[in-house]
Amino acid sequence: MKTVTVNDKIQSGYTYTRVVPAGRHFDINFTPHFSPKEMLHLGVFEGKYLNDCTNEFPKDWYVEAQLSEVANVECNFFRVKSRQPLSVWRQKGWIYGPDPRGWFQWYCRYYLGRRIAGLDEKQIRRWKGFKRHAGQIKANCMPGDISCRPRQRQGLLQWSHDPFI
Repeated sequence: MKTVTVNDKIQSGYTYTRVVPAGRHFDINFTPHFSPKEMLHLGVFEGKYLNDCTNEFPKDWYVEAQLSEVANVECNFFRVKSRQPLSVWRQKGWIYGPDPRGWFQWYCRYYLGRRIAGLDEKQIRRWKGFKRHAGQIKANCMPGDISCRPRQRQGLLQWSHDPFI
């Protein structure tokens, strides 16, 4: 077990404990397609995510990450804007518990071994619900045509679902 204290631009003084080994012991209903490191490497959130969290997360996550000081769609794998500002997430009530940056921050902490009963189940339900976008791609795109519906594909990537269907 390891205790982590968070001090970044959005959250200060938050402490949590990693109770299981990183990348292990996921809920049986949660089977993400990518690790956070792989997502950052492929290009998510316009390169403007976790940039100030380098002390909380493994340094190797950032080695080949597509990052930018300002939001830049060229950092996204599909080169399209596919996110709402954090202010919209707050307005809509999509920010839960101790993760002020939203789902991906929860996933990073979960991946590294933090577990919070109730919150984990809620976020896993949200992750499962996002998979509906894969059905829309399958129904409207030719297999292998990753240029079809790039915003939905970018969204799938940002929720750790397979966008290359």
